[in-house]
Amino acid sequence: MKGIGTDEDTILMLLTARSNDQRQQIKAAYKKAHGKDLVSALKSELGGLFEDLIVALMTPAASYDASLLHKAIKGAGTDDEVLIEILASRTPEQIKNINKIYKKEFSSKLEKDVCGDTSGHYQKLLVILLQASRDEGVDEEKIEKDAKDLYAAGEGKFGTDEDKFITILGNRSTEHLRKVFDAYKKVAGSDIEDSIKGETTGNLENLLLAVVKCARSVPAYFAEALYGSMRRAGTDDKTLMRIMVSRSEVDMLDIKDSFKKMYGASLHTTIQEDTEGDYRKALLYLCGGND
Repeated sequence: MKGIGTDEDTILMLLTARSNDQRQQIKAAYKKAHGKDLVSALKSELGGLFEDLIVALMTPAASYDASLLHKAIKGAGTDDEVLIEILASRTPEQIKNINKIYKKEFSSKLEKDVCGDTSGHYQKLLVILLQASRDEGVDEEKIEKDAKDLYAAGEGKFGTDEDKFITILGNRSTEHLRKVFDAYKKVAGSDIEDSIKGETTGNLENLLLAVVKCARSVPAYFAEALYGSMRRAGTDDKTLMRIMVSRSEVDMLDIKDSFKKMYGASLHTTIQEDTEGDYRKALLYLCGGND
């Protein structure tokens, strides 16, 4: 970055080809050698979406999630899409870590901030997810009962017992829930998603659906979100970037497979057609080779 102009390609190669841990080591080594912060130096040289993406990549995963949640709550209005995506898709271990880092970085409890910005059954389920204490394993005894309880709470009655949905979907393990969904289909003759769409609305509906989709398959959940971020008039770069950064070292290969299965198109090609410049190059590095 010294001298005239910035060699974006070098920054790209150096940073996207490394793991987040390695990027943290590069950051520390840079500070030691130059006596200044690498992220600030990058910010002063880069601009636009490419800058946002590189800064996101330089942030440790849990800090990135914590800062996204903080922005989602503390910005003007609430960005429920971000709240729902992170709290529905992260593992209990990751959520515990996010809680810890949020408190350290923002001197406030994430749960308290979430409660200050949300209400009703939606708030209740978010709080349950923030406890990060799902049951372990599959409880064979409960599968049938859970399926019937869900049916009775929704399609099987006039009105909806939201608390039942929240308790079961918020607390059972994902392996257990997958079996419950199969049992539910036998009892109700339709998928649990159809029941949720018919019985709930708004943020609660979106959160319940996200929890169900992530229990079924986290990569398929993100493939759908990526498709939605690009295949419309104008690209939703915030969503595209957030998912590419946060999943690049977790399940990107599986997301690419799901994307291809679900949409008959390659994620790599879709990103290529929807973005441009260094920003595109960086996203394609994160995506990995074309399939």
